[in-house]
Amino acid sequence: HRARIIAANNILNALFMIVSSLGAGAMLGAGFTLPEVFLATGLLNAAVGLYIFWRVPEFLLRFVAFGLSRGLCRLRVVGDEHLPASGAALLVCNRRSGIDALLLMAASPRPMRFMIDQRLFQMPVLGQLLRLAKAIPVVPQAADPAARPATDQAVNEAANQAVNQAAFDPADAVLAAGDLRCIFPEGGVPRDSRLQPFQSGLMQILQRRAVPVVPLALQIRRGPSRSPIDGETALVGPQRRNAFSPVGLAVGPALPPEGVTPARLQQQVQRLLDGARPHAAAGHAVRPPVR
Repeated sequence: HRARIIAANNILNALFMIVSSLGAGAMLGAGFTLPEVFLATGLLNAAVGLYIFWRVPEFLLRFVAFGLSRGLCRLRVVGDEHLPASGAALLVCNRRSGIDALLLMAASPRPMRFMIDQRLFQMPVLGQLLRLAKAIPVVPQAADPAARPATDQAVNEAANQAVNQAAFDPADAVLAAGDLRCIFPEGGVPRDSRLQPFQSGLMQILQRRAVPVVPLALQIRRGPSRSPIDGETALVGPQRRNAFSPVGLAVGPALPPEGVTPARLQQQVQRLLDGARPHAAAGHAVRPPVR
């Protein structure tokens, strides 16, 4: 299929080259100057680019993610053969930074949808990018119930549960369409390098739609900084002096939905983290998102 796609792409390229040559000749014959021809071509390209972005914004986001992974983070992937080439699957990954979703978008040959902390949607630029990527907002459970606000706690809990319950319908629709859905079962970004307990929301997804589960493990070498959500110390991004530090992504074999539990998935991700070496030569750089 790849050879056929390349051949069809070459045919289309040749066709558009002929059309553009005829158009340029017609414009020159009508009295347009060369700068005006180039200006018209640039405006036409911009219009086509805006139309494509309006129709399928995720492709532009994947292009941005690819540039980020190659230029800033030097993402290295191990085990990407375990990423499903077709069909629905639930991807489960640990949280390491505020750009985890972009890194996974760059590493996956297929588009994927994310379930992400709704507080990130309130950030000016990141929130708009998440909406363009059709991410689903969820409310992470507090690890310590005592840490939750005491004021109107019952009302807040009911509202949070309503948001989370509403997120399962679009998540199930993605899997029903045969696409990839990625979740971060830890909830928020951890404040140290230890893997946090996985929440039980993923089980509700599997109860609705029994699909293979693929464990992922992100490892970023960096020091602590301030969280963009609550301002507290958290591992949310590389330090300035380590901005170009390597990032490792390990992909494990898919697990059948039968017998999957949050504890078992956490063990699988922990094994991947224990074996990950983002600074080593193992793995390969991410490939351009051409598939």
